[in-house]
This record gives sequence, structure tokens and C-alpha cells, in this order.
Amino acid sequence: MEQEFHYAPFRVEAGKVREFARAIGLKNPVYFDRQAALDAGYRDIPAPPTYTTVIDFWNERDFYQLFSQWGLDPNDILHGEQSFEYVEDIISGDVITAKAVMTGRFDKKDKRFYQLETTYRNQDAEVVRIGRATLIERREQHGAEIAGHS
Repeated sequence: MEQEFHYAPFRVEAGKVREFARAIGLKNPVYFDRQAALDAGYRDIPAPPTYTTVIDFWNERDFYQLFSQWGLDPNDILHGEQSFEYVEDIISGDVITAKAVMTGRFDKKDKRFYQLETTYRNQDAEVVRIGRATLIERREQHGAEIAGHS
């Protein structure tokens, strides 16, 4: 199983940032109005802190392709934990590249835990965000034994 996954470059668009901000109930005008963003010191409309989920799931190389590449069935995966390290703002107009790396894997009872770290970089190769997640593979529903799982 390959331990690394590269997302396709993803252009952050102001309209999609606005839609995402609206969907998660944000009210701050910096997410909706370019002038408000400029007045607040941003170079354009910033993406909300959890916008990297959009990059992961609306990418031409998305999270489900990561599952496929790593031999995981999305129907058996639970999202156990998520954290972000905020390094720089993600701004409308940025082109974000991301690389997910499996940093750990362990078994506990009838489940397998995968630890992932995804590093997001802007068009200047600057790290803007680091996401850390734990995925839990539920094995019991198929009667599979962890010891026999490759």
C-alpha cells in the first residue's frame, strides 16, 4: 500500500468560499465582501479555517481516490479525529496543492486506525495548513479478522 497521496492543484474561488461560509453559518463580512476583506488586511476574500475539507472532497483527485489508492472501503471508514495547524491564510485566488501521508497505522480490537497528515501549500510553495486526522476502519461488519487484513 502506497503511503502518500497527492491531491490535484486546487484554485480557491471567491464564489465557492462564499457558498462554504454561508453553508456553515458564518456571518463575518470578510468571507462575503472583497472590500471588507481588504479593509481587514487580507489581499482578497479569505477561506474559512476548515475550507481544506472542500479541497479534499471537491478535488479532481479527491479523498475517495485516496481510499481507493490505499485499498480502503469508504463504507468501512469512520472519521475519528481531526485537527488543523494554521500556518498562513488561504485566500481566494490561491492555488493549493496538498499531500497526504499515512503517519501511523495500528490495530485495536476489531478496528484498524490510520493516522494521516495532510500538508497544504499555496502557489508560492508556502505551507498554509497542516491537517491531522485519524480514520477508523470498522472490520467487524464483514467478519474480517485484523490479523488477516493486509
